[in-house]
Amino acid sequence: MLLRTTDPFRDLDRLAQQFFNGSPGTTNRPVTMAMDAWREGDTFVLELDLPGVSPESIDLDVERNVLTIRAERLGRNGDWEMLAAERPRGAFSRQLVLGDNLDLEHIDAGYDAGVLRLTIPVAERAKPRKIQVATSGPQTAAISA
Repeated sequence: MLLRTTDPFRDLDRLAQQFFNGSPGTTNRPVTMAMDAWREGDTFVLELDLPGVSPESIDLDVERNVLTIRAERLGRNGDWEMLAAERPRGAFSRQLVLGDNLDLEHIDAGYDAGVLRLTIPVAERAKPRKIQVATSGPQTAAISA
């Protein structure tokens, strides 16, 4: 017995997307990448799923407080017939507005097993700190009764 689950609305959406906008991931309609973001102590961490993307196609830009991530998964070329096309191909793009509390000069990026990991340190000016209270010498107070 063959069990097949279908979602007719997903198939209809995909067909409409291809008809009106070209295939998913074209420059007309870039596909976004799934992302997780969290803070580990003094570091802000982003992980983005980019399976099957060549590391050479990943482009990261920071302008002011906007981080732009671009990547591309190329389609196959050759003499063959596509039987199913569910994986997005083409351009992937995402822009993130980052706060002033992050040190955008020291972003570290790594790509492993289809996951792009960015670590961004929290800026020194945004870290909590203690402030010393200065005194001008021994304080004596006279109490009169």
